[in-house]
Amino acid sequence: MFSGLVEHVGQLLAVDTAKDAHSRILTIGYDKSGTLEEGESIAVNGVCLTVIHHQSDSFQVECSPTTLSITTLGQLKTGQALNLERAVTPTTRLGGHWVQGHVDTQGHVDRIVAEGEARHVFFRYPSPYRTLIVPFGSITVDGVSLTVVAVDETTFQVTLIPYTLSHTNLGALQLDQAVNLEFDVLGKYVQQLCAPYLGHEQKVVNYGE
Repeated sequence: MFSGLVEHVGQLLAVDTAKDAHSRILTIGYDKSGTLEEGESIAVNGVCLTVIHHQSDSFQVECSPTTLSITTLGQLKTGQALNLERAVTPTTRLGGHWVQGHVDTQGHVDRIVAEGEARHVFFRYPSPYRTLIVPFGSITVDGVSLTVVAVDETTFQVTLIPYTLSHTNLGALQLDQAVNLEFDVLGKYVQQLCAPYLGHEQKVVNYGE
């Protein structure tokens, strides 16, 4: 479990094929890798992965074929900046919201509008997820917990403050760039629990559709 508050920005150093030839091993530069433990969970651009090896200044994670197809991790290039967050502890301040690191789908940057030092960013998203995006509710974009400012049938808007722009990789967003989206887990459970009691069969969106 994560909070969506990015702790560090690492750098993708290498992408290698795993032994099964279908998975990929990512080597990520992180100057505090010595504090990691093998087997622990870490969110990489919002994707919950397992640390399989670490050194003093880098660590490795393995991405399954499913992860590569659903998230943006299969599109990464060496040198890219990656948002990193270690799992929360029972005493962690939850300044963001409950984030599982289970990416639901990909979105794409539609527009970026500057206002002073802040940026309003509009993301396109797949229409089946419309009911899971609530104005002034929470959403996770590339592992960053953000507040939805507005939403319509094709896009939603967030506002990035200067701190977020400088302390995450969202400051480098480009038009049409793909991002990982995770919707609020509470909304997903409510949708599924309420579906049988509606006057019609409501399609519940499955992970990765």
